[in-house]
Amino acid sequence: MQDGTDDTDWYSEGTATFGDRLAAARDAAGLKQKDLAQRVGIKTGTLRNWEEDLSEPRANRLSILAGILGVSLSWLLTGEGEGVLAPLEDEVIAPDLSAILTDLRAVRAQMAQAADRVALLEKRLIAMAKS
Repeated sequence: MQDGTDDTDWYSEGTATFGDRLAAARDAAGLKQKDLAQRVGIKTGTLRNWEEDLSEPRANRLSILAGILGVSLSWLLTGEGEGVLAPLEDEVIAPDLSAILTDLRAVRAQMAQAADRVALLEKRLIAMAKS
């Protein structure tokens, strides 16, 4: 474990998502998704959704995750504090690929927001049709 405020800022909010940090901490702990999900008391699909930033855990689950994975709650949420080591130099993504990855993450976040909006509109439409 190391302080997440090192020179690389590999897991900072600007570089990594909550899901990225969760997956990295799980990997560092040597746990499979199924194993961590069982320890937290959730379905594997729920954990997968958290790691893919499709949904987020409630506060009580965040505390459990941080404890099991041996990272601080602050690091898990923001990348600051006690967390896992950054990937080795030879595993670091090339700068041009990093830009693409950043764009993909932004699109994924936009898609998740759009899906939430569609679900809300669908509920409103159903409610209007029933009245």
